[in-house]
Amino acid sequence: MAEQIGMTPRLLEYVRDTSLREDDMLRELREMTATLPGGTAMQVSAEEGQLLALLVRLTGAASVVEIGTFTGYSTLCMARALPLGGRLVTCDITDRWPSIGAEYWKRAGVDSVIDLRVGDAAETLEGLLADEGPGTFDLVFVDADKANYPRYYELSLELLRPGGLVVVDNTLFFGRVADPQFTDADTEGVRELNARLREDERVELSMLTMADGITLARRKDF
Repeated sequence: MAEQIGMTPRLLEYVRDTSLREDDMLRELREMTATLPGGTAMQVSAEEGQLLALLVRLTGAASVVEIGTFTGYSTLCMARALPLGGRLVTCDITDRWPSIGAEYWKRAGVDSVIDLRVGDAAETLEGLLADEGPGTFDLVFVDADKANYPRYYELSLELLRPGGLVVVDNTLFFGRVADPQFTDADTEGVRELNARLREDERVELSMLTMADGITLARRKDF
């Protein structure tokens, strides 16, 4: 059986050269974000953005929730993949960083399908449940503060229709999840979610060793 291959810088460059289709607008937003404090660490990679767009199209998602906007790179990737009439609700604790992405959303012609909610993410999700009911979204992307990952996951699963997909970013969390010396709230939050997902019979599961770890959890149809 083939083992997991190590991703060297040279091999990563090969992957990007042969599969990445990042256009000028996305590249501009990514490079600008990299100049911000913590911008490189907090932004999804170009490869992950491309994967998110593909997942939106593969699942036929017309309604998406994003937990954690930052400068809106992943928001832009997913919004451009929506079908006609689709919508994306994205939430962040502040409008400081999303306001940067808003310019790019407008330039791309998708600002009208993006609904930015500013405030506590869990409260935003609870509001969506109260206003629209459970099972009303097709895909949820979780990429916010890690300590609250377990709570975000449970709320996301309530929002999802049967067959819907939760995509969770940073589930390897810089490798800290496998190192017992890290006991901070963020690492423990990711660990708790990973353990919960492993035993959760409500979903079908795959953890991808891509980027900083990406977990796909499909809500079962029953």
